[in-house]
Amino acid sequence: MTQRMNVSKVAPEAYQAVLGLERYVRARVDHTLLELIKIRASVINGCAYCVDMHTRDALAAGESSRRLFAVATWRESTFFTEQERAALDLTDAVTRLGEHGVPDDVWDAAARHWSEGELADLLLAIATINVWNRIAVTTRLEAPETV
Repeated sequence: MTQRMNVSKVAPEAYQAVLGLERYVRARVDHTLLELIKIRASVINGCAYCVDMHTRDALAAGESSRRLFAVATWRESTFFTEQERAALDLTDAVTRLGEHGVPDDVWDAAARHWSEGELADLLLAIATINVWNRIAVTTRLEAPETV
């Protein structure tokens, strides 16, 4: 595959706006949780570039490879806390946003773990990685061959 476009060069102001949102969520959402959210959404969206980047980032930050592999099957895994499971469930629901939106039970489970402000930040983190995934998949952004 050949990359279709470099959005950062074609629409630099818009790209910077998305980067601003990225900086916002990085400053407010726990780093470990944020990487799990980014990996999960990227797996669902089939974004190889983002899966590669965020698994490397998580490994560099000390995350275990077992937990990273298990993100794809988090519902069947025992490696995640109740809070992480609520975030992953919300990530699934927001990323796969269907005709009926996010189910109340998924939202309520997340709301038991975070304040309203923290939940807003979590929602923005999920939305942000979905924007990045859609840009990368659509433009065929390729992960580097070597790191």
